[in-house]
Amino acid sequence: MSEAVRVMVVDDHPMWRDAVERDLAAAGLEVVAVAATGREALARFPAARPQVVVLDLQIPEPDGVAVTAAVVEHDPEVKVLILSASGEQADVLAAVKAGATGYLVKSASRDELLDAVLRTAAGDPVFTPGLAGLVLGEFQRTSDSPDEPHLTERETEVLKLVATGLSYRQIAERLVLSHRTVQNHVQNTLRKLQMHNRVELTRYAIERGLDGDE
Repeated sequence: MSEAVRVMVVDDHPMWRDAVERDLAAAGLEVVAVAATGREALARFPAARPQVVVLDLQIPEPDGVAVTAAVVEHDPEVKVLILSASGEQADVLAAVKAGATGYLVKSASRDELLDAVLRTAAGDPVFTPGLAGLVLGEFQRTSDSPDEPHLTERETEVLKLVATGLSYRQIAERLVLSHRTVQNHVQNTLRKLQMHNRVELTRYAIERGLDGDE
Protein backbone atom coordinates (compact mmCIF):
# COMPACT_ATOMS: atom_id res chain seq x y z
CA MET A 1 0.00 0.00 0.00
CA SER A 2 1.27 3.50 -0.80
CA GLU A 3 0.50 6.61 1.24
CA ALA A 4 -2.18 6.32 3.91
CA VAL A 5 -5.53 7.88 3.03
CA ARG A 6 -5.90 11.25 4.77
CA VAL A 7 -9.21 11.55 6.61
CA MET A 8 -11.02 14.27 8.53
CA VAL A 9 -13.75 13.21 10.99
CA VAL A 10 -16.61 15.60 11.80
CA ASP A 11 -19.18 14.65 14.45
CA ASP A 12 -20.52 16.49 17.49
CA HIS A 13 -20.78 13.35 19.67
CA PRO A 14 -17.35 12.96 21.35
CA MET A 15 -17.56 9.22 22.04
CA TRP A 16 -18.68 8.44 18.48
CA ARG A 17 -16.11 10.78 16.95
CA ASP A 18 -13.32 9.26 19.05
CA ALA A 19 -14.40 5.71 18.15
CA VAL A 20 -14.39 6.49 14.42
CA GLU A 21 -11.01 8.22 14.70
CA ARG A 22 -9.58 5.23 16.62
CA ASP A 23 -10.93 2.67 14.14
CA LEU A 24 -9.58 4.57 11.13
CA ALA A 25 -6.16 5.05 12.71
CA ALA A 26 -5.98 1.38 13.74
CA ALA A 27 -6.65 0.41 10.12
CA GLY A 28 -3.68 2.48 8.94
CA LEU A 29 -5.51 5.57 7.74
CA GLU A 30 -4.19 9.01 8.69
CA VAL A 31 -6.70 11.10 10.63
CA VAL A 32 -5.47 14.61 9.86
CA ALA A 33 -8.18 16.56 11.70
CA VAL A 34 -11.33 16.20 13.78
CA ALA A 35 -14.12 18.70 14.37
CA ALA A 36 -17.34 18.87 16.38
CA THR A 37 -19.16 21.62 14.48
CA GLY A 38 -19.57 22.82 10.94
CA ARG A 39 -17.71 26.00 11.79
CA GLU A 40 -14.76 24.03 13.17
CA ALA A 41 -14.75 21.74 10.16
CA LEU A 42 -14.58 24.61 7.68
CA ALA A 43 -11.86 26.33 9.70
CA ARG A 44 -9.63 23.23 9.88
CA PHE A 45 -10.28 21.81 6.44
CA PRO A 46 -7.91 23.98 4.32
CA ALA A 47 -4.79 23.25 6.39
CA ALA A 48 -5.66 19.57 6.97
CA ARG A 49 -6.11 18.84 3.25
CA PRO A 50 -7.95 15.52 3.76
CA GLN A 51 -8.74 13.21 0.86
CA VAL A 52 -11.95 12.06 2.57
CA VAL A 53 -14.21 13.89 5.02
CA VAL A 54 -16.30 11.53 7.18
CA LEU A 55 -19.15 13.80 8.13
CA ASP A 56 -22.27 13.65 10.27
CA LEU A 57 -25.25 15.58 8.89
CA GLN A 58 -26.71 16.72 12.21
CA ILE A 59 -23.89 18.91 13.49
CA PRO A 60 -24.04 22.43 14.94
CA GLU A 61 -24.07 25.20 12.35
CA PRO A 62 -23.50 25.00 9.51
CA ASP A 63 -24.98 21.52 9.08
CA GLY A 64 -23.45 18.62 7.17
CA VAL A 65 -25.11 19.47 3.86
CA ALA A 66 -23.73 23.02 3.95
CA VAL A 67 -20.27 21.76 4.97
CA THR A 68 -20.32 19.23 2.12
CA ALA A 69 -21.10 21.93 -0.44
CA ALA A 70 -18.44 24.24 0.98
CA VAL A 71 -15.57 21.74 1.05
CA VAL A 72 -16.33 20.39 -2.43
CA GLU A 73 -16.46 23.95 -3.75
CA HIS A 74 -13.13 24.71 -2.06
CA ASP A 75 -11.44 21.52 -3.32
CA PRO A 76 -13.26 19.50 -6.02
CA GLU A 77 -10.84 16.61 -5.41
CA VAL A 78 -12.04 15.98 -1.87
CA LYS A 79 -14.50 13.15 -1.26
CA VAL A 80 -17.24 13.38 1.37
CA LEU A 81 -18.65 10.29 3.07
CA ILE A 82 -21.75 11.06 5.13
CA LEU A 83 -22.04 8.97 8.29
CA SER A 84 -25.44 9.77 9.75
CA ALA A 85 -28.12 8.35 12.02
CA SER A 86 -30.67 9.37 9.39
CA GLY A 87 -31.57 7.24 6.41
CA GLU A 88 -34.37 9.58 5.33
CA GLN A 89 -34.71 10.13 1.59
CA ALA A 90 -34.61 13.92 1.88
CA ASP A 91 -31.36 13.83 3.87
CA VAL A 92 -29.66 11.39 1.49
CA LEU A 93 -30.61 13.33 -1.62
CA ALA A 94 -29.66 16.69 -0.10
CA ALA A 95 -26.21 15.33 0.79
CA VAL A 96 -25.61 13.81 -2.64
CA LYS A 97 -26.79 16.94 -4.43
CA ALA A 98 -24.40 18.98 -2.26
CA GLY A 99 -21.53 16.81 -3.53
CA ALA A 100 -21.25 13.82 -1.17
CA THR A 101 -19.70 10.74 -2.77
CA GLY A 102 -21.20 8.26 -0.32
CA TYR A 103 -23.71 7.87 2.50
CA LEU A 104 -23.67 5.37 5.37
CA VAL A 105 -26.04 5.12 8.29
CA LYS A 106 -24.43 4.80 11.71
CA SER A 107 -25.61 1.22 12.10
CA ALA A 108 -22.83 0.25 9.66
CA SER A 109 -20.18 -2.04 11.10
CA ARG A 110 -16.57 -1.04 11.64
CA ASP A 111 -15.50 -3.09 8.62
CA GLU A 112 -18.22 -1.52 6.47
CA LEU A 113 -17.04 1.94 7.50
CA LEU A 114 -13.39 1.19 6.72
CA ASP A 115 -14.31 -0.31 3.36
CA ALA A 116 -16.51 2.70 2.58
CA VAL A 117 -13.75 5.21 3.41
CA LEU A 118 -11.26 3.42 1.15
CA ARG A 119 -13.74 3.10 -1.69
CA THR A 120 -14.82 6.72 -1.29
CA ALA A 121 -11.17 7.81 -1.45
CA ALA A 122 -10.96 5.98 -4.79
CA GLY A 123 -14.00 7.90 -6.04
CA ASP A 124 -16.51 5.05 -5.83
CA PRO A 125 -20.05 6.01 -4.76
CA VAL A 126 -20.75 4.05 -1.55
CA PHE A 127 -24.17 3.76 0.04
CA THR A 128 -25.83 1.78 2.80
CA PRO A 129 -27.83 -0.99 1.07
CA GLY A 130 -31.20 0.34 -0.04
CA LEU A 131 -30.06 3.94 -0.37
CA ALA A 132 -28.19 3.51 -3.66
CA GLY A 133 -31.38 2.60 -5.52
CA LEU A 134 -33.13 5.62 -4.03
CA VAL A 135 -30.40 7.97 -5.26
CA LEU A 136 -30.19 6.33 -8.68
CA GLY A 137 -33.96 6.58 -9.11
CA GLU A 138 -34.00 10.25 -8.17
CA PHE A 139 -31.18 11.16 -10.52
CA GLN A 140 -32.78 9.18 -13.34
CA ARG A 141 -35.95 11.23 -12.85
CA THR A 142 -34.07 14.52 -12.83
CA SER A 143 -32.06 13.59 -15.92
CA ASP A 144 -35.32 12.80 -17.73
CA SER A 145 -36.90 16.10 -16.65
CA PRO A 146 -36.59 19.42 -18.49
CA ASP A 147 -34.87 20.97 -15.46
CA GLU A 148 -31.23 21.87 -16.00
CA PRO A 149 -28.65 20.12 -13.78
CA HIS A 150 -27.38 22.40 -11.03
CA LEU A 151 -23.91 23.80 -11.68
CA THR A 152 -22.10 25.86 -9.07
CA GLU A 153 -21.16 29.46 -9.87
CA ARG A 154 -17.55 28.41 -10.34
CA GLU A 155 -18.48 25.50 -12.63
CA THR A 156 -20.58 27.86 -14.75
CA GLU A 157 -17.72 30.35 -14.87
CA VAL A 158 -15.29 27.65 -16.03
CA LEU A 159 -17.82 26.35 -18.55
CA LYS A 160 -18.16 29.80 -20.12
CA LEU A 161 -14.39 30.03 -20.56
CA VAL A 162 -14.17 26.49 -21.97
CA ALA A 163 -16.75 27.56 -24.57
CA THR A 164 -14.55 30.48 -25.66
CA GLY A 165 -11.79 28.03 -26.58
CA LEU A 166 -9.35 28.83 -23.77
CA SER A 167 -7.07 26.03 -22.57
CA TYR A 168 -7.28 24.77 -18.99
CA ARG A 169 -4.03 26.56 -18.23
CA GLN A 170 -5.37 29.84 -19.64
CA ILE A 171 -8.57 29.42 -17.64
CA ALA A 172 -6.51 28.74 -14.51
CA GLU A 173 -4.55 31.95 -15.05
CA ARG A 174 -7.72 33.95 -15.74
CA LEU A 175 -9.46 32.72 -12.58
CA VAL A 176 -6.32 32.49 -10.43
CA LEU A 177 -6.80 28.76 -9.84
CA SER A 178 -4.51 25.76 -10.20
CA HIS A 179 -4.55 23.83 -13.48
CA ARG A 180 -5.70 20.75 -11.53
CA THR A 181 -8.62 22.61 -9.94
CA VAL A 182 -9.85 23.73 -13.36
CA GLN A 183 -9.63 20.13 -14.62
CA ASN A 184 -11.65 18.96 -11.61
CA HIS A 185 -14.35 21.58 -12.18
CA VAL A 186 -14.60 20.47 -15.82
CA GLN A 187 -14.81 16.79 -14.80
CA ASN A 188 -17.56 17.58 -12.27
CA THR A 189 -19.48 19.51 -14.93
CA LEU A 190 -19.12 16.66 -17.43
CA ARG A 191 -20.44 14.22 -14.83
CA LYS A 192 -23.40 16.42 -13.90
CA LEU A 193 -24.33 16.99 -17.55
CA GLN A 194 -23.65 13.35 -18.48
CA MET A 195 -21.20 14.40 -21.21
CA HIS A 196 -17.84 12.99 -22.24
CA ASN A 197 -15.59 15.78 -23.56
CA ARG A 198 -15.15 19.53 -23.91
CA VAL A 199 -16.58 19.48 -27.44
CA GLU A 200 -19.94 18.46 -25.99
CA LEU A 201 -19.52 21.02 -23.22
CA THR A 202 -18.83 23.77 -25.75
CA ARG A 203 -21.92 22.84 -27.77
CA TYR A 204 -24.00 22.85 -24.57
CA ALA A 205 -22.67 26.30 -23.61
CA ILE A 206 -23.22 27.77 -27.09
CA GLU A 207 -26.79 26.46 -27.21
CA ARG A 208 -27.47 28.27 -23.93
CA GLY A 209 -25.68 31.48 -24.89
CA LEU A 210 -22.87 30.99 -22.40
CA ASP A 211 -20.06 31.47 -24.90
CA GLY A 212 -20.27 35.25 -25.03
CA ASP A 213 -20.80 38.13 -22.64
CA GLU A 214 -17.25 38.04 -21.28
